[in-house]
Formats: sequence, structure tokens, C-alpha cells
Amino acid sequence: MSIDAVLSRISEIRSQIDTLQGRSTASTAAGPATSSPSSAAFADALATATGTGASSATAATAAAAGAGPSAFATPATSVDAGRGTIATGSGATGDDVVAAAKKYLGVPYVFGGETRAGMDCSGLVQTVFKDLGVTMPRVVPDQADMGVAVPSLAQAQPGDLIIPKGEGHIVIYLGDGKVLHAPRPGKDVRIVDNWYSEGDIATIRRIVPSAQEAAATAATKVASTVGAAGATSTTDLQTAALKSLLAAGSAA
Repeated sequence: MSIDAVLSRISEIRSQIDTLQGRSTASTAAGPATSSPSSAAFADALATATGTGASSATAATAAAAGAGPSAFATPATSVDAGRGTIATGSGATGDDVVAAAKKYLGVPYVFGGETRAGMDCSGLVQTVFKDLGVTMPRVVPDQADMGVAVPSLAQAQPGDLIIPKGEGHIVIYLGDGKVLHAPRPGKDVRIVDNWYSEGDIATIRRIVPSAQEAAATAATKVASTVGAAGATSTTDLQTAALKSLLAAGSAA
């Protein structure tokens, strides 16, 4: 190979590298603008796969963008319920809380009870979360301090806990205006219409992520993985071009 040919080849490769670097910079600059649509696409796909529907997908996308319930939640990887955090360590979601609670329908109310032989309202809550691998305190006042506060009934999601003023009772919100609870002696664990108004409620607590938040988190992780894969591909091309440049220089 002549010197002129080598120099020409070097110029071509340098031009290729400059082009690749320009594309990489443009991709990085466009990241924030494109991450939301990507997350939306993955959230929609995830919602379809899990049967949560279009409305859940939309809410999941909003949560991924920092809007909605997840905006006031600080995730915690612990399986223990904690103050001001959402426990994610068990992998359980609000939908899992609902499913686990329904297994105890018909169990009689027994003050201080925590088993199928009988349980009270806080015993039911503690047992349900225990079944999901999440440690919860035993009595209502302590349970009312766990997780994060949900601002209103309008923002409550299935699996959230509703505690009335006075903290003498606790119910599990099921969605669609329904709650599940262990009422009082002579009654059993049952599903009823939520009778609490905003003025009756001391606090609403979210202990584990709602299904929408979990879907949004999963979608964001997938989008990040795809983005990282694309960046790696660009780096590989740059490396190949540099190797070619070095080989051409060595041949000269």
C-alpha cells in the first residue's frame, strides 16, 4: 500500500469516527425527550401481557415520568415495612395484597387473633403481609405509621391500607370503592363498600408498590437496558474503526 493510499484511508476512518461521535452526542442529547415514549411503549406492552389494560398502562407511564402516586414514594429494598418508604424487597405489589387478603374471607373475628381460627383487623393485616414476606407491626397505631401516606381516596390503589381517625380500625382497600376487613365480634372477614369519607380518615398507607408503580418500574428498567445496549453497539463500532486505523498505520 502506498503512502498516499494509507493517508487517504486514515482520513476516511477519522471521518467515520467523527460521524459516530456526532451520532452518539445527538443520541445522548435526545435521551430525556425520548425516554418517556420508550417507557410508555414498554409499559403498554407490559400492561397487555399482564392484563392490566390500557388505563393501567397510562398510569404506569405517568408514574415512570415522576407523576402520580410514585412521586411521593421513596422505594426501600427491605422486606420490612418502614416509615416513609415503600418496601420492594419481597417483590409483592398491591394486587398481591388483595389476593392474599381474599384468602381469609369468612374467618371469624377474634380479638387478638392472627390465624384462620380467628383474627382481628390488625391481625388480618399483619398476617396478609407476612404471607407475602413483608414484616408488619401488630397493632393499628404502629401499622398506621408504616409505608408512605397516600394523599386522598382518589389516589388510593388496591392493597393500600385505610385507617380512620382514632386509629381504632384498619381496612384493606380493594379498588372500585370496596374494602376488605375483620369487622367486630360476631362477624367474619368480608368485603364491603367503603364507608369512610375523606373527613373520617386519619391516613391511607401504601406499604408495597401498587401494580401500576411496579409496571412502570419494570418498563423503565427495560428501556434503560435497551438504551445501554445501543450505546454499547456504538462503542463497538468506534473500537473497530480505531483498530482499522492502527492497522493501516502499522502497514505504512
